Amino acid sequence: MSGWWLLIAFGVLTVMGIPIAFSLGASCVAFFVLNGIPLSTMPRIMMSLYETFPFLAIPFFALAGQLMNLGGITVRIFDFAKTVAGHIPGGLAHANVVASMIFAGMSGSAVADSAGLGTIEIQAMREDGYDPDFSAAITAASSTVGPIIPPSIPFVLYGAMANVSVGALFLAGAIPGILMGLSLMAVVYVIALKRGYGVCEKPTFHGALRSFMYAVPALATPVLILGGIVLGVCTPTEAAVIAVLYALFLGLIVYREMTPRDVLRIIGRVARTVGMVALLSCTATVFGWILTYEGIPQAIAQAMTSISPNRYVLLLIINLLLLLVGCFMDTTPALIVLVPILLPMITAFGIDRVHFGVVMVLNLMIGLLTPPVGLCTFIVSDIAKRPFECVVKATLPFMAILIAVLMLVTYFPDITLFLPRLLLR
Repeated sequence: MSGWWLLIAFGVLTVMGIPIAFSLGASCVAFFVLNGIPLSTMPRIMMSLYETFPFLAIPFFALAGQLMNLGGITVRIFDFAKTVAGHIPGGLAHANVVASMIFAGMSGSAVADSAGLGTIEIQAMREDGYDPDFSAAITAASSTVGPIIPPSIPFVLYGAMANVSVGALFLAGAIPGILMGLSLMAVVYVIALKRGYGVCEKPTFHGALRSFMYAVPALATPVLILGGIVLGVCTPTEAAVIAVLYALFLGLIVYREMTPRDVLRIIGRVARTVGMVALLSCTATVFGWILTYEGIPQAIAQAMTSISPNRYVLLLIINLLLLLVGCFMDTTPALIVLVPILLPMITAFGIDRVHFGVVMVLNLMIGLLTPPVGLCTFIVSDIAKRPFECVVKATLPFMAILIAVLMLVTYFPDITLFLPRLLLR
C-alpha cells in the first residue's frame, strides 16, 4: 500500500462520515499491516508529539479560557470595551470587536470567544436595535481574532509540530491580530453610517473610571502571559499554568462568580475536549510519519515547483488551498493533517516557519466563518436564533476584509516577524 492509497483511503473514510481521528487511525493501521511494518512502531510514533514540552500548554490554555467565560470576566471586558469604543458610530459593534481583541489575550480560542462573549454581545446589540444578522456576523468575525493575538492554542499546536518557538509565534501574531481588529472596525463604521446605527451613551468620568477599575484584574491577564514570555520569566507552557491559576483567583476570590463545583464541571468538559484533540493528534502524527516515509510531501513540493518557482505564487496557491480546507475542516484537524505536508514545501522555498504559521492559522480562522462547517458562524447563529445562511450572508463584508488582511500578512512578512526579531534576539 503506497502513501497515495493512504490519502485516498483517508478521504473515502472521511466522506463516509467516520470521525477524522478514526479515519486517520484506520488508514494508518492498514498501511502498516499491508507493508509489513510492525504495529508496535505506532505507539512510539504517537507518543513522539507528547514528548514536546510546549504541547502541554494546550489543555491549560483551554482550561483558562473556560474559567474566564464562567468567572465573570467576559461581562467586565464587554463593559470596558463599550467605554473605550462606544462613542464611535455603531458603538456596540465596535465594542464587540474591542472586547474580542482583549479576550484574545486571555483565551487563545475563537470558539471560546464566540460562545462566551457572543451571548452578552448579541443580546446587548439586539436590545439596542441592531439587525440580528449583522450582530451575529460581527460577533463571529471578531472571534477569529482570538487565536491570532497571543496566547493561541493553534499556535501552540503548530509550534509543537513544526518545531518552532511558541513564544516567537505568539509575538508574530500580535500585529496581524490588531490589523484584523482595526479592519473589522473600519467595515463596521461604514455599515453603521449607512444603516444609521448610533453610539452608546457617553459614560461620566466616574462611570468610565469604575468600568476600568472593574476590568483591571481581567486586563492584567495578557500582561502576565505575554510579559512573562517576553521577559524570559516563564515558557509558554508555564504561562498557560499561570493563566489558569489567575483565572481561578479572579473567579473564586475577586469576582466570586464561580464555585468549586463549577471548576470541577469545567475541568471535566475541558478534559473531554483535550482527549479528543489528543486522540486526533496521535493518529495524525502517525499519518504524517507515513507521508514522510513515502516521500509524498517532497513529491507535492516538486509538483508545486513545476507550476512556478516563484514563492509568491506558491503562497497564493497555499492560501487558496487552506481557505478551501477551512470550508470543510476544523482548525485542529486541518493543522494536524496539513502541517507535515506543507512544511517541506515552505522549507524548500525558503519561507520562514514563524511567518508561515501565522499565515496558516489566519487562513483557518477565516474558515471558521465559511460554510458548510463554519463553526463560529454556527455558534453565533444558534445564539442569535437566526438561520445559518442569513448569518453567512451578513459575514461576507467581514470575510472580504479579513482576506485582504491575510494577503497583506502573506506578502509582507515583516508584519509578523518584526516583534519576534525585536524582542527575541
